[in-house]
Amino acid sequence: MLRLLAVLAVALAPLGAARAGGDVVSYATDASFEDAVFEVETAIENRGMVIDYVSHVGEMLNRTAADVGAETDVFVAADVFLFCSSIHSRKVMEADPLNIAHCPYGIFVIQQAGEGAGVEIGYRRMPEGPMKDIEALLDEIAREAAGDG
Repeated sequence: MLRLLAVLAVALAPLGAARAGGDVVSYATDASFEDAVFEVETAIENRGMVIDYVSHVGEMLNRTAADVGAETDVFVAADVFLFCSSIHSRKVMEADPLNIAHCPYGIFVIQQAGEGAGVEIGYRRMPEGPMKDIEALLDEIAREAAGDG
């Protein structure tokens, strides 16, 4: 068993920039927040998809901090890019129309608050079945934008 774990650790070492936390996967990048945003936008648009909406979560949390009695900052900056793909969405929704619940798809760019916090790019994991193809697409975009692909 220990040998298997050692083999897995070596095999996964190139993915050191990746961090998986439950239902979320993120990749660290040395890019500034603004450059990471540009890379995400470019990676999505280069695949022929249109960004439907950008949710400025970091700005909202900072703007409402005093209203909710917050005493700490969560992010320096945080945006979520929402987009869809007619080709991929049709495929997964033909397999199960209730896959509409996962659309639009989202990629986030965050810089957490705190000393030395870097920028991360990531997405939510998708459920088993046809949605794993969407997860692979999200992973491809996130890796490319983070400079890991």
